[in-house]
Amino acid sequence: MTSSQLLVSLVLLLASSVSGVPHVDDAGKQELKHIHMYMHETLAGPTARTVTVAPSPLDGNWTFGTVGVVDLELRDGPDPSNSSLVGRCQGMFAFAGHVSPPGMLTTVNFVFTAGEHDRSTLAILGTIMSFEHSFERAVVGGTGAFRMARGYCITAAVAKPTPESVVYEVCQLSSSTRTRQWR
Repeated sequence: MTSSQLLVSLVLLLASSVSGVPHVDDAGKQELKHIHMYMHETLAGPTARTVTVAPSPLDGNWTFGTVGVVDLELRDGPDPSNSSLVGRCQGMFAFAGHVSPPGMLTTVNFVFTAGEHDRSTLAILGTIMSFEHSFERAVVGGTGAFRMARGYCITAAVAKPTPESVVYEVCQLSSSTRTRQWR
């Protein structure tokens, strides 16, 4: 598929649907898929899953140099009591920009533990400049159903965050170039 064909496919898919993620079928044919899920982040308390492991070495209110890790729930709905756990968002972040906005570099894996993508992963990399708006990061790889995945991931808060937690809506679109599936 040429770059222009891929772009047209992406535009048509985005214009017509908001519900899945791309993959390659068993015959090795490339296919686009769109994934729609919710990332549940706990920021405080005994069950906090976003943790700073190295504070900024600079004095004052600087964030530059801060490093942390995340292990967030991926669910099929925004309400944790009425949705199923489909996986985890596990990764690291670092405030890597010395200017304003500081820019938080993130590298995460979406590790699927249930549903049709069970035992598959997606690797996501990018900088978050602000949490006030949706943010986009690159899909740079994957395993299982998403081997060699590429594309993008758009994430946005779906409810007003509290000091303890926030829920994000995650929409991903990626394309895989896998030519053979190994079992």
